[in-house]
Amino acid sequence: KKQIGILINSLMNTKQVSFKGFYNAEQPKKQVYLHHTAGAGDGASTFAYWDTNSENISTCVVISKDGTIVQGFDSKFWAYHLGLKSSHFKGLPYINLDKTSIGIEIVNYGYLTEKKGKFYSYTNKEVKDVCTLDVVYKGYKHFENYTDKQIDSVHKLLIHWRDKYAIDLTYNEDIWQVTKRALSCKNGVYTHNSVRADKIDVYPHPKLIAMLKSL
Repeated sequence: KKQIGILINSLMNTKQVSFKGFYNAEQPKKQVYLHHTAGAGDGASTFAYWDTNSENISTCVVISKDGTIVQGFDSKFWAYHLGLKSSHFKGLPYINLDKTSIGIEIVNYGYLTEKKGKFYSYTNKEVKDVCTLDVVYKGYKHFENYTDKQIDSVHKLLIHWRDKYAIDLTYNEDIWQVTKRALSCKNGVYTHNSVRADKIDVYPHPKLIAMLKSL
């Protein structure tokens, strides 16, 4: 029987859900990767969706728009969340980074397209809470906003995992593009963009960057 593990009870506004889509084999942790869901709903519905697949693709926590940290399994366990193949390592030796990293998923549509002054997700859903970047990022300038409560919850999680696993929280500008530091399993905080050029999560939200720099 799988052990979900300990709820992150040192943090406020947490919720645990029943979830089976992970490997309950304890692994050492050296990295944290930030993702967003590219969808709607909340943390609980995201885990419910992930539980419909049998490939153990998930992150241990999902942050709902109200900042609630929804936990599906303990961070000491693991699941596939990066989608890496040997070809992604560009001459570096392949490392199963899913095992040695922790994933944070933020509920968010991601990039948006402007049509007649309104903004739409790739699913053609109108989004009203919009973040417009000063500089185009990977072909897009408009994204659904990460809420202040979501960013605050990411902050709390990173501090928690720094204390638990000695994760290096030093901010590095290279995390928004593929970096050999991430691919070589160097200790630190990264985004999905750090290992996959085809990904756009998370995006460089000014408040998110400010929070990361403050750590």
